[in-house]
Amino acid sequence: MAETDIFYCEVRERIGTGGARNARRNDWVPGVLYGGELGPVPIQLRTREVMKAFTAGRMRSHLAKIDVPGQDDLQPVIAREVQVDPVTDTPVHVDMLRVDEKTRIDVAIPVRFLNEELSPGIKRGGVLNTVRHDIDVYAPATAIPEYLEADCDGLDIGDSIHISAIKLPEGVKPVIADRDFTIATIAAPSALRSEESEADTSEEAEEVPATAQQSDDENKE
Repeated sequence: MAETDIFYCEVRERIGTGGARNARRNDWVPGVLYGGELGPVPIQLRTREVMKAFTAGRMRSHLAKIDVPGQDDLQPVIAREVQVDPVTDTPVHVDMLRVDEKTRIDVAIPVRFLNEELSPGIKRGGVLNTVRHDIDVYAPATAIPEYLEADCDGLDIGDSIHISAIKLPEGVKPVIADRDFTIATIAAPSALRSEESEADTSEEAEEVPATAQQSDDENKE
């Protein structure tokens, strides 16, 4: 189970560029809280709490909660957009979406590959070629899976893992629904591909003299 981040939140009195700069100078990350039955509200989050989640890779696609002054209960949210400084690579603005058990969102979920040691193809020197490191899915906002699992057990060289082989949690569906797209393949080792290429070249070379000989025989006739 992924850690649930809790962000202390305050309403920003000043909005616009000047208000955002003032928040950053005072060790806050400006943002907007929106969604649900309430309208958008300009907010600011503590920089150290945002950085902790950001560096751990939990700012996007992970359910979090905000602690709003004056409210007894923590409010579930998810970061939908995180603007990052191009120089320092740190968050400078965060848009938070209010969610509940009825909210469904599209998120990218990472794939973990299991039982690579049980793959005959990998044992023979094959390589796991990952086509998609993440899978875009529709999921309940309050039950977003931390990762999806792909099983390599029994796969030989040339075999593929498709989305149909991935067991999705209840309520989770792939965004791409019109085809059984590929997640990964077991590719032949480079040495084997080289040998096959050399064999093909050799066969083509052997066919040339035979063709030439046949042409000479026809001319003599």
